[in-house]
Amino acid sequence: MSESTKPKSRDDGARIFIDDDRLNQLVERAQEIISKDNTEVPTFWTSKYKKEAAKNWDLFYKRNTTKFFKDRHWTDSEFPELGDQTKEQKCLEVGCGVGNFVFPLLADNPSLFMYACDFSKRAVDMVKSNESYDESRCKAFVCDLTVDKLTDNIPENSLDLVSAIFVFSAIPPEKMHIAIKNIYNVLKPGGLVIFRDYGIYDEAQIKFSKSSDKRLENNFYVRHDGTMSYFFSKEELQTRFQDEGFNAKECQYVYRETTNRSIEMRIDRIFVQGKFEKPS
Repeated sequence: MSESTKPKSRDDGARIFIDDDRLNQLVERAQEIISKDNTEVPTFWTSKYKKEAAKNWDLFYKRNTTKFFKDRHWTDSEFPELGDQTKEQKCLEVGCGVGNFVFPLLADNPSLFMYACDFSKRAVDMVKSNESYDESRCKAFVCDLTVDKLTDNIPENSLDLVSAIFVFSAIPPEKMHIAIKNIYNVLKPGGLVIFRDYGIYDEAQIKFSKSSDKRLENNFYVRHDGTMSYFFSKEELQTRFQDEGFNAKECQYVYRETTNRSIEMRIDRIFVQGKFEKPS
């Protein structure tokens, strides 16, 4: 993580600067805790969680409806490509959930057409029932990126942008290459994937490791509700996309700081963020 020690901008109001000493303390603490978590979930249950991923996310949206995730207005500053109104663009959001990314983006950029997919039918139904859903500007559909072809709903080589925001962490690592290739097929030459997800040594990974009964395999864990979460290193993420034909335009760690006010504790968050281009 040596390059990740470089200062990052705070133009979205969410990033923080992190010095070498603080980063080293964070990594050493995380490595110590994670190294002690040697118990893996039994194979039967690991297979079950993977097979029932769509079902478990469907139940998640049944419980939480549209109330769990906040609208993602920060994406404009992190990914200015989304706000480009000088030309008409087509964008796909994979793992759209209930539309917390789609609808603010459509409201801010009238030159954009959005495709939106999720493997939870319940989430897609919520997108379609939203009063802001307009079929002339948005098409939502159910899709498991590791099984269903995106080209069944989107013309091949037709998209300018694909957003993958906290989505790939829910995909079993052995199937990620299928999802990446699926996305590759619908992007135009020169098209871009914008990506953010959980980074290795994030506080959430430390919390999983402390539980000692959540690890499915290295850097891959299960939550109490059966949904899963993977934690990426910058190097691994870049390699995964390059192996499927993408050029890495940007790949870095992003740091945030949150505070648990009930116990007045500072929590360091680590995300990995990238831009990956389909060659022209």
